[in-house]
Amino acid sequence: TAAEMAKVLIAEVNEQMPRTLGDSFIHIGRINHVVPVNYPIRELPQAEEGGSETVEKIAGNIAELIPDGATIQLGIGGIPDAVLKYLYHKKDLGIHTELFSDGVIDLVNAGILTNARKTLHPGKIVAGFMLGTKRLYDWADDNPMIEMHRTEYVNDPFVIAQNENMVAINSAIEVDLTGQVCADSIGPKFYSGVGGQMDFIYGASRSKGGVPIIALPSTVTLKDGKVMSKIVHMLKQGAGVVTSRNHVRYIITEYGTAELYGKTIRQRATALIGIAHPDFRVELTRQAKELVYI
Repeated sequence: TAAEMAKVLIAEVNEQMPRTLGDSFIHIGRINHVVPVNYPIRELPQAEEGGSETVEKIAGNIAELIPDGATIQLGIGGIPDAVLKYLYHKKDLGIHTELFSDGVIDLVNAGILTNARKTLHPGKIVAGFMLGTKRLYDWADDNPMIEMHRTEYVNDPFVIAQNENMVAINSAIEVDLTGQVCADSIGPKFYSGVGGQMDFIYGASRSKGGVPIIALPSTVTLKDGKVMSKIVHMLKQGAGVVTSRNHVRYIITEYGTAELYGKTIRQRATALIGIAHPDFRVELTRQAKELVYI
């Protein structure tokens, strides 16, 4: 899209870059300057095998909600990498995601990730970009299973929703007792971008049989060693709401799953306290009562 809008196009042509299929071609006649190069593509390895106990428990809880034939959106990092290891008993999974990494290769080779039951682009992994190791880039090169598309297509909630049983897996910095999700800032200090979280949560919510998931550890350890709950009575002052309480369906920690869809504030607060770290549940209950949530 950026190339189509630009007045001058300069193409760096790298011999080591994989050639991907899909909506990913620019005619050579539109390029003003070509710069031939030959250097390795930047790599980002998967999380080390055998993540923390917390991550493994979260991944196991997520996997329980993924049905056979589901189309999955996966991010990158410890939790998405761990989830993949819990899917080897599933059948005919598919991928429609903003990005994917090395973990999908083994699932394809094992016959688990076939894309056969996708209701949009059946048989194809659809993504906006990939980030992993040379193994991934070599595997993706001219691979007819993979279709790369522009972000405004891949992340369009109304496109995402055309995948039945769409499972969206996203993370958060903190979640309040009403279900509001902050994923991009710590108070007013920006920590990251919003990415495609809202796109995929909304798209999965509209999908027939969709499963929109926000997954996070129940606590975070600060630099000074202090442990804080990531389930909070109120978001920090200045924190942004990335996913609203009206779009949230499942919140998952290592202590279980809180299903919030269609629930009252009392039911939401009670469910979220139930998946908070046990050390913080008494205080969260007290704060919820002060706010007249319970």
